[in-house]
Amino acid sequence: MLLRLNHVALAVPDLMAASATYRATLGATVSEPRALGEHGVTVVFVELNNTKIELLEPLGDASPIAAFLAKNPKGGMHHLCYDVADIRAARDHLVAAGARVLGNGEPKIGAHGKPVLFLHPGDVHGTLTELEEV
Repeated sequence: MLLRLNHVALAVPDLMAASATYRATLGATVSEPRALGEHGVTVVFVELNNTKIELLEPLGDASPIAAFLAKNPKGGMHHLCYDVADIRAARDHLVAAGARVLGNGEPKIGAHGKPVLFLHPGDVHGTLTELEEV
């Protein structure tokens, strides 16, 4: 079902400072910021040869990233994202196996313009897991 690691998401308290670190200090290519109102975040992607790093900053006080940063003020790893061929088939398989899909269970459009779902971290050994259809 899982095809490859799509990205590792890091919550950061200051998106511009984190972008500058990846761009200037680490020499990486960093995308322009993009606000995702439905997800409550502003994101940039650090492009690597084999995957991406997604840097997330809260978009408003109700953002799930704001709650994460309240517990982890310096930021940290927020979730892993894996590619899947058919997100609804993956969801149905996982739900049948006892996994919980966050939200209403229906895919939302993610930062790459493709359908995404999140799995409860308690069902994936403590790691918030995103699935993205490719």
